[in-house]
Amino acid sequence: MKSLFLTLCLIIVFGGVFSQDLERQYQPGEGEIGIFERLDEYLPENISLIDHDGNTVLMDDLLDKPTVLALVYYRCPGICSPFMEAMAQVFSRSDMELGEDFQVLSISFDPREGPELAKTNRNTYHHLVTKDFDPDGWKFFVADSANIRKITEAVGFKYRRTGFDFLHSSAMIFVSQDGKITRYLHGTYFLPIDLKMAVIETSEGKSGPSLSRILAYCYTYDPEGQQYVMNITKVAGTLILFFAVLTFLVLVFKSRKRTT
Repeated sequence: MKSLFLTLCLIIVFGGVFSQDLERQYQPGEGEIGIFERLDEYLPENISLIDHDGNTVLMDDLLDKPTVLALVYYRCPGICSPFMEAMAQVFSRSDMELGEDFQVLSISFDPREGPELAKTNRNTYHHLVTKDFDPDGWKFFVADSANIRKITEAVGFKYRRTGFDFLHSSAMIFVSQDGKITRYLHGTYFLPIDLKMAVIETSEGKSGPSLSRILAYCYTYDPEGQQYVMNITKVAGTLILFFAVLTFLVLVFKSRKRTT
């Protein structure tokens, strides 16, 4: 009985360390840079955007289907280009129809950027999608600082300005027709099956963490290098703790067999 109690304690400790570390990765209010998930929360009303033609539109009026929010800035020298290229690639490979099954709103979080940059990026990334799609299915916007703040705070997108540029990470953020945040797909590589499941579940109003939430335990974003890198110390520590617990369990059960 005593050995069983010790075993349960170690399992709880191990599980607690892992889950707490995962929670810290996504806990709003912690850290200066990153995307901290706000699942099941809703976008604020009356967010005003400016499209590539200079027209002002309300985000509420755009949410007529499952929607991907992609927060970028169009002059970005780092992660934004590979991020949007990866989106174009997965849209090309997916059997979900862009503009019919879902839509994408790319929004600049740099208030200095105007509609002309939105138009240039629209043309660039539309040409990277290698199958036919409704051009209105992937829209590009800019906004003023007040509306940018509304969006970034609502979805947990935290970034820092450094000179002319910004340090930030990337994710496709899925929002349902009623403005509910349902899913995050982090990084710069996406699988068609992840996109499909996110679109389907968003259309049903369901939310949930993706596999990228687990991957975030092993990878951290390096703002200096503008890329995701493996956290060797964390992974090694977790593996050592796991095998220590596993070895302890084997010894405990072997000892119990000998005494019976």
